[in-house]
Amino acid sequence: MIARVAEVIAKRRRERPEKSYVVSLLAAGFPKINAKLTEEAGELAEALPAGDKAHTAHEAADLLFHMLVGLEAAGVAPEAVFAELARRFGVSGIDEKASRKK
Repeated sequence: MIARVAEVIAKRRRERPEKSYVVSLLAAGFPKINAKLTEEAGELAEALPAGDKAHTAHEAADLLFHMLVGLEAAGVAPEAVFAELARRFGVSGIDEKASRKK
């Protein structure tokens, strides 16, 4: 599903249809995209402890969508994110973080 959504976002960027939320975000650039990421992350953080699973899933989907728009704007393929997660798989999160270049 993530790959399918990322493909649609990339298609919107290429084809630039007039009535496209994705196109409007990309045209506004990183200030708008980053504001949406911050907004959606906050909404998810509020939803998590509230116990409404459907609402939490909705907010998580919003955050994932806007993250994919940001990745498209930055020219980072979702596969690069998956490769990074695969690299970290089986490694302690504490050890992985300690190994990062500062």
